[in-house]
Amino acid sequence: MMLKVKIKKTAGGKLPFYAHKGDSGMDLYSAEECVLNPMERRLVATGIKVAIPFGYEAQIRPKSGLALEHGVGHANSIGTIDSSYRGEIKIPLINFSDKPYKIEKGRKIGQMVFIKVEEAVFEEVEELGETTRNDKGFGSTGLD
Repeated sequence: MMLKVKIKKTAGGKLPFYAHKGDSGMDLYSAEECVLNPMERRLVATGIKVAIPFGYEAQIRPKSGLALEHGVGHANSIGTIDSSYRGEIKIPLINFSDKPYKIEKGRKIGQMVFIKVEEAVFEEVEELGETTRNDKGFGSTGLD
């Protein structure tokens, strides 16, 4: 089954697509040209708007090659696009390197993955029940 998502290109937009059959993420491209200086954060336009069906979200994830080769990542790691959002998708990029990075129009700057989501209903209780982990977190399993 395929999820049908309506998409509208705006100025400079390029349609996202899957690079390989079976990929979970489709590439997103910059709709603008700019320079990202060391430690600078900048919201970069993709030139697309989407109508995500109710019950789904789009996760905007970094490109590993951009991070490894140029030190450029997403300022919010994974971004969430809710099904009710109809504005242009923009990606908050950050340059962790010590060199300026030129973002060219049409350059890959992220990827988009569609995820099914469910609304949660909370049931307030006095106790949550025991597990083998309980409240152990933040390094409780060690690093080796």
